[in-house]
Amino acid sequence: MIGSCKRWAPWLTALLPSLALAVGGYAEHPKALAFAQDLQARHGIDAAAVLATLGEAQRNERVLKLIVPPGRPGVRSWARYRARFIEPSRIEGGLAFWQENTLSLRQASEKFGVPEEVIVAIIGVETFYGRNTGNFRLVDALSTLAFDYPPRAALFQRELENLFLLARDEKESPTHYRGSYAGAIGYPQFLPSSIRNFAVDFDEDGHVDLEGNPADAIGSVANYLHRHGWEAGRPVAMRARLTQPPSAQVVSADILPSFGPAELAAQGIFPEDDQSVADKAALISLDSPGAPVEYWLGYQNFYVITRYNRSSFYAMAVFQLASALLEAQAPNPTQASLR
Repeated sequence: MIGSCKRWAPWLTALLPSLALAVGGYAEHPKALAFAQDLQARHGIDAAAVLATLGEAQRNERVLKLIVPPGRPGVRSWARYRARFIEPSRIEGGLAFWQENTLSLRQASEKFGVPEEVIVAIIGVETFYGRNTGNFRLVDALSTLAFDYPPRAALFQRELENLFLLARDEKESPTHYRGSYAGAIGYPQFLPSSIRNFAVDFDEDGHVDLEGNPADAIGSVANYLHRHGWEAGRPVAMRARLTQPPSAQVVSADILPSFGPAELAAQGIFPEDDQSVADKAALISLDSPGAPVEYWLGYQNFYVITRYNRSSFYAMAVFQLASALLEAQAPNPTQASLR
C-alpha cells in the first residue's frame, strides 16, 4: 500500500493546482495573481479584494467550447446568415419594440444623428430586442477566457479589468453581472469596456442600465455609432453593378470605404440604379454557395456598423433589417429612407 502511494505521489502533486482551481476558483492561478497586482498598481483596487473575487470565479468549460472556432468551419453563406435575421418574427418584434420605445428612439436619433430603424435593428440582431442576453456569470466567463484561453487572453484580461472597474464605478460586486459567454451585457451586448466608454444614462435616472432599461440601451447604441463616425443623412449601402470582375486593389480594401465614384467607375463598378453619390465606398461581396455573388457598395455608415461587429455579413443584416423595419412602418412620410 505504501509503495502504491509512492508511485501515485507525482501524479497527485501534478494534479494539486488543478484541484485547487476547481475548488477555489482562480485565486491561486499565476496569471490571476499578476492580474490582481496590476489592478492594484494601475487602478488602486486592492489586490486582496480582487483575488477574493477571483476565488469565487469558476472555470466554465462551456464557455471554452463556445469561444473556440469550429475545427472544420462550414462554407460561409450570406443567404443562410440573412435568413436568421430578415424574417417575420424579427420584423414583428422590431416593430413592437419601436412602438414601445417611440420617444426614446426619436430623442436618440435627434441627439446622435443615427436613424431610429438602425438602432432598433442593432438591438434586434444582437439580442432579439432583449430576449436573448445570456445568463453566464461574467466573472466566470471572463476569468475563464482571460486565464485559460491563450489565443485571446489579452483581450479578455482587458475586459475582466474593465469588469472590475465597471463594478467600482457602479458600486456593485463584480459577481453581480450576467451576460453572454464572451462577456457582453444587456440589450445591446456591450462588453465592459464599451459600457465604460460609450454607455449613457439616457433617461437620466442616475444609473446606466443596459440589462433592464431599453432607453439606456437605445441611447448607448446611438452614442456608440455616433462616436465611431456615423454620418447623419448619408447612405449606408447600395446595390452595385459590375461590368467586369473586381480588381485585386478593390478587393483588398475589404470593408474600408476607399474609392470615390470616379475610381469605381473606372473599374466598371456603379450603383445599380445609377444614383449619383459622392461618398467614398468599399465593394462588399456577399457569397452564398450555388448562387451568384451579391455585390454592394458600402459607405462610411456601413463601415461604422462593422465597428460594432467586424463582419460585412453582420453589417448588411443590420442594414437590411433596418430597411425592412422602415418599410413595415410605412406609410410614414416623416421617416428618411435608408439607401
